[in-house]
Amino acid sequence: MASKLQKVLSKVILTPCSLIYKGIVVVRNLMFNTGLLKQREFDVPVVVVGNLAVGGTGKTPHTEYIVSRMCMHYKIAVLSRGYKRKTSGFVHATPSLSSYDIGDEPYQIYRKYGSSIDVAVCEKRVVGIEKMLEINPEINLFVLDDAFQHRYVKPRVSILLTDYRKLPCEDKMLPLGTLREPAEGINRADIVVVTKCPMDMKPIDRNVVRKKLSLEKWQKLLFSTYRYKDLQPVFVDVDSSKTPNLSWLGEDDSVLMITGIANYLPMAKYLRQYKARVQMVHFTDHHDYSRDDLSFIKKKFEAMKGKNKYIITTEKDAVRLINNAYFPHTLREYMFYLPIEVVFLHDDEDDDLINLIATKITRKKSLEL
Repeated sequence: MASKLQKVLSKVILTPCSLIYKGIVVVRNLMFNTGLLKQREFDVPVVVVGNLAVGGTGKTPHTEYIVSRMCMHYKIAVLSRGYKRKTSGFVHATPSLSSYDIGDEPYQIYRKYGSSIDVAVCEKRVVGIEKMLEINPEINLFVLDDAFQHRYVKPRVSILLTDYRKLPCEDKMLPLGTLREPAEGINRADIVVVTKCPMDMKPIDRNVVRKKLSLEKWQKLLFSTYRYKDLQPVFVDVDSSKTPNLSWLGEDDSVLMITGIANYLPMAKYLRQYKARVQMVHFTDHHDYSRDDLSFIKKKFEAMKGKNKYIITTEKDAVRLINNAYFPHTLREYMFYLPIEVVFLHDDEDDDLINLIATKITRKKSLEL
């Protein structure tokens, strides 16, 4: 009874706030649509990857997918805000920097592709693009991570990601729901990707989603999911030959899963399909691990029973832990991360995300000529 009353009171209090926030966002978008707020369009094509809702829809894995597939043909620059970094303003990624300087997600991308792409962070994306072009005039493609609402830059291609489990049409505006802007904002996207779909998603289920989203005819709709890859050591100085294979672990082995992401449940479900016993320690998204946190994790790990014991975390958490001065040295050899890769559920090869991006960049450039 008390819980039901709390929900009612919460809705009564949050609904006016949600309506006010929605009004502000609607007016802001209207000002961009009418030209009262100016958008800057660059000669170098810009691809924006973003979402309508707060929380994890998979922006970084999909950005990495684009980078990995296009870096052989383009000189790519990835520009992000650098959420929760300890710096401000424009920062160009270099080997001497860490996740504290540029944020965990840009640092993750830089560690993977830094030798072949440019990575930078800047709250003002227009300034960031200008500065990156000054540093490297050879850049011929920008990918802006988490910039769907940053409308001061006019993209050549706009990609919107939405979680299969919570479509925009089934959500509400902050703080009542998780939407940053009204669901109608989806109509600004050239390509909509429904993420975290079941691997065995049937055509009839995709049609249901299509009807719910009610996209325009010119908008492309794709469906993606994640595939987990082999475990990797978090620390590069650890002997990689000792990396466990999950399928080898038995009932006498134990795993401590450590996460600081928006949704840890898919990873927990994946690990629990193997025989090893799994315990979990979960923190909020983008969590900055403190001395007390790591002390707690160490005690938890040492108290676990098991013939073989391991700590498994996400790749995003791994980049935060690598440079953490409080990380216990005795745990380094037991610490591994579980990489993920994006997999698209294709009906038609012509609907491949990379083909769509390349076609739209080329087509829009030709029209301008």
